[in-house]
Amino acid sequence: MFAWFENLLDPYQRYDDSGPPPRELAGFFREMLTPARGMLAASLALVCVAAAADALMIYFAGDLIDRMRSATPETFWRDHGDAVLLMVLVVAVIRPAAAIGHRLLLGNGFVPAMGALLRWRGHRHMLRQSTGFFAEDFAGRIANKQIQIAPAFNDIVYQTLDALAYSIVFFGLATALFASIDAWLLAPLAFWFALYVGAAVYFVPRIAKAGWEVAEARSRLSGRIVDSYTNIQTVKLFAHAQREERYARDSIEDLRRHVQDMTRVHSRLTIVMMSLDVVLILGVIGAATLLWMTGATGVGVVAAAAALVMRLQALTDWIMWTLSSLFENIGTVKEGVDTIAQPLRLTDAPAAPALQVRQAGVRFESVAHRYGRGPEFSGKGVGVDGVELAIAPGERVGLVGRSGAGKSTLVNLLLRFFDPETGRVLIDGQDIRQVRQESLRAAIGMVTQDNALLHRSILENIAYGWPETARESARPEAMRAAVAEAARRVAAHDFIEELSDKDGRHGYDAMVGERGVKLSGGQRQRIALARVVLKDAPILVLDEATSALDSEVEAAILEAMETLMQGKTVIAIAHRLSTIAQMDRIVVMDRGRIVEQGPHSELLASGGLYARLWARQSGGFLPESVAGEDPGDGRGADPAMAASGSGASR
Repeated sequence: MFAWFENLLDPYQRYDDSGPPPRELAGFFREMLTPARGMLAASLALVCVAAAADALMIYFAGDLIDRMRSATPETFWRDHGDAVLLMVLVVAVIRPAAAIGHRLLLGNGFVPAMGALLRWRGHRHMLRQSTGFFAEDFAGRIANKQIQIAPAFNDIVYQTLDALAYSIVFFGLATALFASIDAWLLAPLAFWFALYVGAAVYFVPRIAKAGWEVAEARSRLSGRIVDSYTNIQTVKLFAHAQREERYARDSIEDLRRHVQDMTRVHSRLTIVMMSLDVVLILGVIGAATLLWMTGATGVGVVAAAAALVMRLQALTDWIMWTLSSLFENIGTVKEGVDTIAQPLRLTDAPAAPALQVRQAGVRFESVAHRYGRGPEFSGKGVGVDGVELAIAPGERVGLVGRSGAGKSTLVNLLLRFFDPETGRVLIDGQDIRQVRQESLRAAIGMVTQDNALLHRSILENIAYGWPETARESARPEAMRAAVAEAARRVAAHDFIEELSDKDGRHGYDAMVGERGVKLSGGQRQRIALARVVLKDAPILVLDEATSALDSEVEAAILEAMETLMQGKTVIAIAHRLSTIAQMDRIVVMDRGRIVEQGPHSELLASGGLYARLWARQSGGFLPESVAGEDPGDGRGADPAMAASGSGASR
């Protein structure tokens, strides 16, 4: 029985994912609730039936007293049997059936599935955001919003149906029953209702505001704590535990102040509600008692009025707190929607095809990207400016330049982490803005200087390089064999076999810790290299790919990479010039522009910027500046200095 209700709503059904979720609350609720509209309509009908049954049951109880007073045991069933059977039907069949059906539909069918639907759609949208989106916020804060929005959303729907709809029906029917008894009973009820509405108008917005501030403060605290934990090694290295304590304490104190403000509003509301309860109970029961004393009604009516007003009192207290919680949850959802429903900064063109890589030729045509800064920053070392670069299929190109020369910007444009402000990037003649991003990045294998691993097993981390379609069709033993072979090619298999984790898993099944923290820098780098080996993409980008390795391991990996680079178009960024000296061509960048290019030997002989960088290199690493030169000038190298640096070559 439960499974039938639990499968009424498929949280992973197809939907229009071409744009972000609506940022307006009404539109967001409408879009998310559309798949469940039939379920919600049935649940609303059932809760209305249950509310009406509750009100009638109390009225029947009072009516039963009057019927018993006017009859004898011998004549009671004959005179009042139909009314008793109707009451039994309401109490024993209609009310429990409606309540159970409502509970199964909303509790078992709607809440779990809607929570999954919200998280699934939100997470899918977040995964499509650009890297710049995540660079501007705490990852912990974004995740916290993602997690908070589902229970708050479900609570709003549940409270609206389970509390508000129930209360409206119950209150409306109770008012009608009071009027049917005597219109004078409506006078104290109307007076109390006016005060109740006034209290709601005053308190609910204040509670909603306080709730929103608490949710925001909680998210800030979560972001700060996660930031400290994620960078715990940096905290330890700089001995700043006390600074992090103060950093977190500021947010903890901020949250405490907001919670105090919210509890003060709640306490004031409690005092007001207690006073209103007195008005309701004394007013209605007092009026009913006066009517009985004047002979206008019977004792059963007084009993029914007392029971109804006691039920109303409990119900209205519940409603006020539900309203407060409802608006508090609305604030939480609104805050979450503001974070999650951001438009995608980089989108695929309509009906964009997949990238077709035939030869893997790359071309940058008049490419400029200054991160939103104007033309006045041209040539001042901001991004890249007017880059013209053609890389032939299968050519191996090294990118050289000081930090900030534009090397990483060029690679990020190739990966389409952002689009050039002017110009275009082509792969085999295809503008990468006109193809699907997933297909573009599937064609590029990249190893960076600081490769963060997923908090999963070694096997999962290396197998991440396999395309999803190939992985789905592969047998587990075939995948494990392919992963092990990739690890051997980058000298990683031996150390992997010796790994273990706290849960007793060994080798390729051992977990690596968050961002691969349990491994050394060199081990993480080799795992990342193995992942790219397994990916076997036609374009290979190496950004300081061997910088974290010792000389012996680096030599072994460079030898393996010679095989890996065969037949691929390679772009390698390196500060250690000796690692790229054997490239087909070296492109020298300075202040966002290409100032030299050619083979290693020709660049040395030309006596330009590359020759000076080579000569000034200490231990094979590229300095930030070169003595005696204008950083933006690629001219005037000392040939003797260039010659003296030739010994640094491999």
